[in-house]
Amino acid sequence: MTLDQVMAQLEAWGSEKARELYKRHGAGDRQFGVNRGDLRALAKRIKTNHDLALELWETENIDARLLATLLLRPKNLSRSDIEAMIASCDFYQLTDWLVVNVVKAAPFKNELCAEWSASGEEYTGRAGWSLQVEHVKKGNASSEELASLLDTIESRMKAAPYRMQETMNLCLGEIGIRHADLRERCIQIGDTLGVFKDYPTPKGCTSPYVPEWIAAVVGKT
Repeated sequence: MTLDQVMAQLEAWGSEKARELYKRHGAGDRQFGVNRGDLRALAKRIKTNHDLALELWETENIDARLLATLLLRPKNLSRSDIEAMIASCDFYQLTDWLVVNVVKAAPFKNELCAEWSASGEEYTGRAGWSLQVEHVKKGNASSEELASLLDTIESRMKAAPYRMQETMNLCLGEIGIRHADLRERCIQIGDTLGVFKDYPTPKGCTSPYVPEWIAAVVGKT
């Protein structure tokens, strides 16, 4: 498919209801409002197409950029390419898709993780802490690294921009769930900071407030 064909298909799939929903979550006006399942299905049809993906990214349309993350060939991107992509993200879902589908496959992801998680910029910081979460989940973090992460979360999370705060909080919870020796400290940090304590959690769902989240997950094991 050509760029024009893909953009025409995305526009045809667009929904006013979806546009309004995504706008409420920060997507802005450069979007058609395409169902994310349709994007994934289209990516399967097209398969990896790096050149087309770069063209889609250049449109600055959110739907096109999300699709691009599924078509890119990560090994063809330099560190500066990926840094520029992350720097241009201003929607949390696009940041997340770029991290999951592209950045995680980069050989220099550890360096980016350290650099981005130190950033005060909302979406770059979100990307960095998303990579920190993956590092914790894989069990690759040393005791010294975990202690340093907790120190940083304790000192920075309360004042962090919201979308970065989300992934910092996720990292705190994952450490507490996976490391019994650090669990009490994670709960204490969550309790002291109070981040997401009043988050409106639907019935039957787990609160993102770390003390409640850890208790809910650990209580099931």
